Amino acid sequence: MPKSRAGRIGLGSALMVGGTLGFLPVLGFWMLPLGFVVLSNDISFIRRRRRRMVIWWSRRKRRPDAKTASETRQPSDR
Repeated sequence: MPKSRAGRIGLGSALMVGGTLGFLPVLGFWMLPLGFVVLSNDISFIRRRRRRMVIWWSRRKRRPDAKTASETRQPSDR
């Protein structure tokens, strides 16, 4: 990551532009989330969105999935 703010914003913007051209062989859609992460260091709007997504993801991973739990139960033999 560049130490200057302008360098980070330029790199993040370039990654996002390259990510929109993901259908090309060298560029890919993987560049979009990476561009968001780089930009989130300097732009508060993107930082808030990234933080909300991290919180949502961690809550989702902690929550036991009710459908999976009911499918894994073994029927009792009587």
